[in-house]
Amino acid sequence: MRDDDASLVQRATGGDRRALEVLLERHADRIHAVCRRIVAHPEDALDATQEAMIAIARGITRFDGRAAFSTWCYRIATNAALDELRRTRRRPVPAHPDGPEQVATGSAPDDIVAARLDVDAALQHVPEEFRVAVVLRDLCDLDYAEIAEVLDVPPGTVRSRISRGRAILVERLGGSPPSGNPVATSERQNDDG
Repeated sequence: MRDDDASLVQRATGGDRRALEVLLERHADRIHAVCRRIVAHPEDALDATQEAMIAIARGITRFDGRAAFSTWCYRIATNAALDELRRTRRRPVPAHPDGPEQVATGSAPDDIVAARLDVDAALQHVPEEFRVAVVLRDLCDLDYAEIAEVLDVPPGTVRSRISRGRAILVERLGGSPPSGNPVATSERQNDDG
């Protein structure tokens, strides 16, 4: 039987290294996905992911359970990614093209991968404060209250940032999100956030 996060956290806070390892392994891909979408450069995203994982391991005893463990991890990953962005801003950045090239999309795996690459490239042109909110909503599927907690801003600010970030993404992607868009727009019909 697979242990749930709550029981693993309880054991990890009590010093069970194996429980901590299972938690880190279970959430590593999602932590890396957050970092990769916030930080453009793949190696920098890996650095941010590593820093987040270290911070989670070191801070597990401070996890108070007020939020879901995954939400807590996203907050740490977001902070690690933002710290990495601040560090990388001090380095010279090579010029890159203005934006992603339009790709005809469909449901074939190659088309989905191309769409994801387009979205990833377009995300790098979205200002940081909007990009982080969009990533947490559309990649991590956090609701507005959880994002507000992660970013330590009011829910109304979260809504505004997501709206503005998505508008920039749509513009960067040529006027309409590609089909099979990995940055979901699940809020189209209803989002009680």
